[in-house]
Amino acid sequence: MPADDIRFFLTVFLLVVGGLLPIVNPIGSAPMFLAMTHGADATTRQILALKVAINAFILLMGSLIFGAFVLRLFGLSVPVVQVAGGAVLCALGWNMLDSDAPAHADTAPLPSNVAIMRAFYPLTLPLTVDPGAISVAVAIGANHAHSLERIIVGLVAATTGTAVIAASVWLCYRYAERVAQWLGHTRMMVVLRLSAFIVLCIGVEITWNGIRALVAELPIAVAPAPAHPAKSP
Repeated sequence: MPADDIRFFLTVFLLVVGGLLPIVNPIGSAPMFLAMTHGADATTRQILALKVAINAFILLMGSLIFGAFVLRLFGLSVPVVQVAGGAVLCALGWNMLDSDAPAHADTAPLPSNVAIMRAFYPLTLPLTVDPGAISVAVAIGANHAHSLERIIVGLVAATTGTAVIAASVWLCYRYAERVAQWLGHTRMMVVLRLSAFIVLCIGVEITWNGIRALVAELPIAVAPAPAHPAKSP
């Protein structure tokens, strides 16, 4: 592979990982994953961790490749996606912050089929891949290369970077229960409440960014100049 292609590969790879991994933040989302699968057994959580990682990979790659096209197809803009998705994220964070279900150790076990049904919503979207990550992925994917060779190299780099993010999601969710056991019940409850509050704040921030962008797109009405009375001779 020529040196220019290697540099381009590393540029796209670092752009995808550096731009999306801090937003996805699997370490910060792991306590929420535990809270939303409260009552499920260890085997079910392992299956869910793998399914969420696969779903996150597909969703991020779809946003990178087809996100801008889908938005144009439906006449949507990134700020609209931010407002709608941020509202969903706010609702999720508020429900988790207001819920006291994880505080009860004697809660009935969560059936595996019910837990598996949560793999995409809400565990993948909006918990793991939130509207902020989708909007960033759409923005990154909108910068297409001009040559076929560069498109292929960029696609391989984006796939590799997204796979690294998905693998980090799987690792954090897969071993989240062991970390929770190490922290203990009281410390874990503190982490859960803080995580729920952070999710709520992120949802508010995403919604506000979308509203601010929509307001900036509004046409500015120019006030007519005041009429000066005619001077008498």
